[in-house]
Amino acid sequence: MGFTVAVVGATGAVGREMLRTLEKRSFPVDEIVCLASTRSAGSTITFRGQEVLVRATSPEAFKGVQIALFSAGASVAREMGPAAAAAGAVVIDNSSAWRQDAQCPLVVPEVNPHAIKDRPRGIIANPNCSTIQMLVALEPLHKAAQLRHIIVSTYQATSGKGHAAVEDLKAQTAALARGEAVHPTVFPGQIAQNLLCDWKPSAMEGGEGYSEEETKMVFETHKIMGDPTIGVSPTCVRVPVVNGHSESVWARFARPISVEEAKELLRNAPGLILDDRPYAPGAHPQPVQASGRDEVLVGRVRRDFVDPNALNLWVVGDNLLKGAALNAVQIAERVIAE
Repeated sequence: MGFTVAVVGATGAVGREMLRTLEKRSFPVDEIVCLASTRSAGSTITFRGQEVLVRATSPEAFKGVQIALFSAGASVAREMGPAAAAAGAVVIDNSSAWRQDAQCPLVVPEVNPHAIKDRPRGIIANPNCSTIQMLVALEPLHKAAQLRHIIVSTYQATSGKGHAAVEDLKAQTAALARGEAVHPTVFPGQIAQNLLCDWKPSAMEGGEGYSEEETKMVFETHKIMGDPTIGVSPTCVRVPVVNGHSESVWARFARPISVEEAKELLRNAPGLILDDRPYAPGAHPQPVQASGRDEVLVGRVRRDFVDPNALNLWVVGDNLLKGAALNAVQIAERVIAE
């Protein structure tokens, strides 16, 4: 049995990854519906070797659609997500629009697949990319020893801000190489050969001084893990890398957990690859190694010098795949398995 699947935002970076992921994972698609803005309508996009006409997103476009994958931003998701659900589709949305809605499950399939079935609105939210890879790495440890506090610093790639941001990085890098002044077009400042905290200020109550990206990690961890008592202390930074987010994670548990036990748990966990090499310069998971891979890479697992209940980890993942498109398709696979 095949399904009619719509991809909203099909011409964007994540939308294209969704189409490639559906193809790569042999998702049972009988008909693909590619939707985008009126500006992109009329263009074509390739799926399974065939050119597919891109149509404008509208409520009428979801007639007969059973699965709708959204990656078109929060405003489109708020307007069109309910319309797609009303037409009978299960909506899986990659934006921030529905993540805090109590009637929309927020799902990482390796962590809380049980939440998928409880979707009163017919909408399932895809978490933030940085939250996804962190929790894929921490879930097997949490099951064994119960997380109490996470301190995470992110090193996030420019592709997480969209294709235009990648082009801005390239243009800035080329300008510096020519000895010219940098003129940012997407970022709030120089990103080439520099680091930026470039997200909007948080609007969350009590979130003064934090970016919205940082408070997303707090809220989403609590919702996905089903435990608001887990401490989450985030610092999010954009780095001049094209693709692949990296994270330095300090995790404290309810009991002591040895490096050996942690490695054994990580080695056998779904959706990740443990890099077990001893520390040496260059011997650790890197964005260039994670880019294009479905799995989250975890390395540099080491004890904390002070707290016997704590471990340090280095976590790397492809933010366009597991951080967005792949996670959404994995949710869709669970939906059709019902």
